[in-house]
Amino acid sequence: QVQLVESVGGLVQAGGSLRLFCAAAGSIFKISAMGWYRQAPGKQRDFVARITSGGRTNYADSVKGRFTISRDNAKNTLYLQMNSLKPEDTAVYYCRQEGTAYWGKGTLVTVSS
Repeated sequence: QVQLVESVGGLVQAGGSLRLFCAAAGSIFKISAMGWYRQAPGKQRDFVARITSGGRTNYADSVKGRFTISRDNAKNTLYLQMNSLKPEDTAVYYCRQEGTAYWGKGTLVTVSS
């Protein structure tokens, strides 16, 4: 059984920064690709960023250059550093063990203008 638990999000002003983390328990974290997704109110869940077990990353165009995904395999933890936040980044953010049905429960990030 895999458990993914995101950190608490929060309210931040436009232009600000926020760091999310996702703690993985009971998983084969070290050999798994991991991802971040988000779902804005009334919209579908969209891909944000992905990191392979070897550290290779890719990003959605909307966050490229502003967000950074990283991982600490020793701590079974996934991170998302979000800089230069915009109101359109407001969403519930989810971490996922890629290629599986394992998702975190999500954490709300609200960016005020």
